[in-house]
Amino acid sequence: MSAEDLERYETEIELALFQEYRAVLPMFRYVVETERRFYLANDVRMEARGEGPRTYFEVKLADAWVWDMYRPARFVSSVRVVTFKDVNVEELPEKDL
Repeated sequence: MSAEDLERYETEIELALFQEYRAVLPMFRYVVETERRFYLANDVRMEARGEGPRTYFEVKLADAWVWDMYRPARFVSSVRVVTFKDVNVEELPEKDL
């Protein structure tokens, strides 16, 4: 496989992932960004904890979707993230019924 073929393949996967994201977005209440991943979730619980002079965050997500183009199953029932980095949690606007 040439470098051009690989680049084309990755571009196609990224486009398919973006299309999937757009399709599943209305199913979720929160967007969660960490330094390593991007998630959609329906339940988010975050706790700041201390370890010596450093603070870290423990984030628990339920009913989630993971933005990861190499992951075969992106829907997960629960996720636990522990990080010393920033975590951004955004509540999506309620959908009109």
